[in-house]
Amino acid sequence: MARLSDIIEDFIKEMFNNSEETKLQIGRNELANYFSCAPSQINYVLTTRFTMDKGYYIESKRGGGGCIIIRKIEFDCNENLLKTIIEKIGDAITYNAAVQLIETLFEEQVITERETIILKTIVNDRTLNISLDSKNKLRADILKSIIVVIFHSPKFSMNR
Repeated sequence: MARLSDIIEDFIKEMFNNSEETKLQIGRNELANYFSCAPSQINYVLTTRFTMDKGYYIESKRGGGGCIIIRKIEFDCNENLLKTIIEKIGDAITYNAAVQLIETLFEEQVITERETIILKTIVNDRTLNISLDSKNKLRADILKSIIVVIFHSPKFSMNR
């Protein structure tokens, strides 16, 4: 018999299959009520089964009952480049290595000058004011998330 997590995952994926949209907006509490489970079970499924690496981007909206937006990322011809960049970042990355990667993306016209400045600010040691091990992991997580969004934004093209 399938576990509840598997059933919830299949249900959400089926919602995507039945829709031509690449975005779903669901109410966490409503979904929890539908499956007679705790809302934390829905959170667990979303954080473990609908990750960036698996092609999904999750947003939480607060207020008005709150909702969760799940975006299915459509991979395109830049998929190999994106995978290579994500692998290069790994589980942790130093500030200098992150800056090198950001500058390479700028030189190759993958990101704009403004995005370069923003990214360098975000991954700066002063911005990430926590212990070194945690800082390098957090920096890697942030950088990977941002790069996935950049690569899959509607305006992205290699020659912008």
